[in-house]
Amino acid sequence: MDVNDHTVSPLPVALRRERMLELIGEREFVRVGDLSETFGISEVTVRSDLEALQANDVIRRVRGGAMLRYAMPVEPSFEEAIGANAAQKAAIAHKAASLVGSGTSVLLDVGTTTTLVARELAARTDLENVVVITNGLTIAMELEQTIPRFTVVVTGGTLRPQQHSLIDPMVTPALEQLHADVAFIGCNGVDVDGGITNLNLPEAEVKRRMVTSVDKAIVVADSSKIGQVHLGRVARLTDVDLLITSCSAPATALSAFRAAGLNVCEVSP
Repeated sequence: MDVNDHTVSPLPVALRRERMLELIGEREFVRVGDLSETFGISEVTVRSDLEALQANDVIRRVRGGAMLRYAMPVEPSFEEAIGANAAQKAAIAHKAASLVGSGTSVLLDVGTTTTLVARELAARTDLENVVVITNGLTIAMELEQTIPRFTVVVTGGTLRPQQHSLIDPMVTPALEQLHADVAFIGCNGVDVDGGITNLNLPEAEVKRRMVTSVDKAIVVADSSKIGQVHLGRVARLTDVDLLITSCSAPATALSAFRAAGLNVCEVSP
């Protein structure tokens, strides 16, 4: 593949680094000069990006360029992911939705479990005057039926088609203008040392912004996410208020979370 096929300049930093990582994965080795030309940035900036990626332990700097340290995990599409651990996700979503009262403002992160949270919220006919802000198109569609009881706000941004999510450059500035009561955050990993992490760098950046824009940040994660650590750092355990997960998650990990100061709610499918 010609590297020029990847020309996407200008891009936000997180999205540029994700595309850079994809390019390194495709070609196995990429030169600094090629990355500079592809992304329309200086070689100094390329080296800074590569240093950041190397710090996350996903690439290895070599003379003149970079190569992958190990095979990148494949991010499943939304449609593939929503069927995995479906019973757990449904129980987690039901519990999460039960924590929302009338008059609440909610940031609802993109993801399969958070989409089920939206579905549960829509089924709560007792709720009135709820404001939901989301960067997930599937979430917005789930909540369309709630209007006018709910106000549904969709952030702007660049569409990631497989996840139906909106990412920067427009999402972060929008979130900087908002402060909500609660956020429900999805992720790919929860670990006592690694904290809350995500496979995708641009989505991780949006999640980080959501965590800092609310009074209470709640992570929703099924048992497959427990003990996992991925590239995009979202938050430390101490930055979030509650983890809702399945009772089938490893007991030792949940005990470690609690010992680290994180409140954990276990639900049964």
